[in-house]
Parts: sequence; C-alpha cells; structure tokens
Amino acid sequence: MASERGDAANFTRLGTLGIEEEFYVVDGDGRPTSGTDTLVYESDPPEILDGRLDHELFKCVIETQTPTIDDLGGAREQLLAVRDALVDHAREHGYGVAAAGLHPLAKWRELEHAEKPRYRSQLDRIQYPQHRNTTAGLHVHVGVDDADKAVWVANQARWHLPVMLALSVNSPYWCGVDTGLQSARATVFENLPNTGMPTAFDSYEEFDRLERTMLSTDSVRDRGELWYDVRPHSGLGTVEVRAPDGQADPERVMALVEYAHALVLDLCERYEDGETGRTYRRELLDENKWRAIRHGRETALLDKDMATVVDLGDLVAREADRLDVPALLEYYEAESGAARQRRLREQEGEDALCEALRLERGG
Repeated sequence: MASERGDAANFTRLGTLGIEEEFYVVDGDGRPTSGTDTLVYESDPPEILDGRLDHELFKCVIETQTPTIDDLGGAREQLLAVRDALVDHAREHGYGVAAAGLHPLAKWRELEHAEKPRYRSQLDRIQYPQHRNTTAGLHVHVGVDDADKAVWVANQARWHLPVMLALSVNSPYWCGVDTGLQSARATVFENLPNTGMPTAFDSYEEFDRLERTMLSTDSVRDRGELWYDVRPHSGLGTVEVRAPDGQADPERVMALVEYAHALVLDLCERYEDGETGRTYRRELLDENKWRAIRHGRETALLDKDMATVVDLGDLVAREADRLDVPALLEYYEAESGAARQRRLREQEGEDALCEALRLERGG
C-alpha cells in the first residue's frame, strides 16, 4: 500500500519545475493513428526521453515529461529539447506529432486502447467514460518545500484554474463535430471519477487521509488516479496544475508554465507570511470553470471575492501585472486555439486544420 501512495517527506524543494505534455501520434495526413507501441515499446527513444515517454489510454496519445528543472530560466530549453526529441523519434518511424486538447478528427470508436494493465483495469472499472477519453492536456509541476504549504497553495490556486483554462481553450471539436464549446476536453475528461475542481483541505494530513481512504476502499488503484485540476503531488513533492488544454505552440505552453510557477511561488510567500487565504465554495469555482469551457476568451468570471463578475481580459491584465508575467496578456490578445481551429476548418478545410496542429522541430 505504501508504494501506491506519496509521503509528506517528498516536499523538499521550492520552485523546481516539471512539464508534462500529452500529444497525438498522427499519420502522414495528420490523423491520429496507433503508433505508440512502436514509439514506446518497440524502439529506443532519444536519451532525454528515456524513462520520460509513455502512452496514455489510447495508442495514439503519448505523454512526455521534462527532467526536473531547477528554476524557470531553464524551462524553455528543456521543453524544446523534449519536443524536438519526440518529433525526431516519431519521424524516424514514419509518424508525426500533433497537439490540442482533443484532436478534432479523433473518433474514439475507431481507435485502439492501450494494452497496459493499468489502463485495462481503468477501462473495466470505469467503462464508457474512460472508453471515449481521447483527451490531451498540459500539466505543470512546481516544487514546494513543505507538505502543509503545498495543500494550502493548491486550495488557493483553484480560483486561477478557470483563468488558465479560458486562456488555453483548444478543443472545440469532439469526434469531428463542433460542440459549441471552447474546451470540449474539459467536459469529456470530467466525466471520469475524481476529476474537476477539488475541495479544499485543511492540512496535508487531511489530504493524505483521502488518498488512504480511496486506496483502502479500492476506489483507485494508485494515488495517480486522483485526476483533479490541481493537486498536491505527494509522490513528487509538487503542486501539479492540470487545467490547460494541450498546445502545439511552445510559447503558449511557456506562458502557462510561467503563470503556474509565479502563482505557486507567490502563494508560498503568502503562506509563510501567515495569510489565512480565501474560502471558496466549490460550486462557484465550478461556475467559473463552466464559463471558461463554454465561452473561452469571451468569458467573464467571478472575481476572487466571488461576488462580482469581471471580464477575462481585465483579470488577465491584473494577474499578469501582479505576478510579473507579461506573456499572459500577449496570450490573451492573440487568437485562441479554439477560434483558430474553427477558422482553419471553415476557410481551408480539415487537411489544413490537421497540419496546423503538428509539432515541428524548434517550436
């Protein structure tokens, strides 16, 4: 049981970074294909991907992890190195790599599930919601040097998650159909158990009690199946932010990484200064998330007081200035991923849309 759980002793380093990205393996036409057996099991990956490359539930979805990054200054170099290595590895075996929250032409009934026992167990236990889970996201880990601090930071970070999602919306299509949403990924993924906006926890002990209860009652197989939008990662000693859609543009990834990093460090300082923090009702946080899912860049969100509504642009400008992350405002002012997908499909067709989601070397 202990090997399936984390430990408070793992929270030892402040400000480190880890970036996990989920991508689609695509064929020559840019359509999702079952290539991860070849790329993960049947060939040796480049050195930087050794031990940091795996597939997700479907054989067409692949995940990479950067090495642990000591500080923000090394993040872009590591992100691009991992992406370049993946593109080279895929190309060597006749595949391409694409990124979005959902691939617009991925039809789950036509795609193969992975054979990995962990995923087979999930398919058997969860059934329909997991059978159709072709989602791909961006996860950012920020190191925190105290377990109780990490729990408090995760509690307070919840208000920011809809802001991140609204910025990152990149999945308007589901099985080729326009959903009318900006992030259909978020709704598809949230049909799984133990997902979405988590409740607040009073202490690491209380969070650990949840992990222990979920394991002892066979509700999850391991702590990694607590798939909340933010969580203290008790195995790595980080706060893990899991809200954004996947992105092809590395500069958009870096804007979200900088936001998550600055936010966690700011909240750590506030915790150390003795701030009590805000108490948020999860129902109101869920309302903000829904607004982000439905309206993306055009949304207005409940502000931190949970009593007033503010346009996303004003919130982004404020947070970009407060946390000194100017890339956030540039991100907001650019066309959203969802809008770009719709424009390309309507004006240039599906081939152009698929091509636009491909990763290229060097970003």
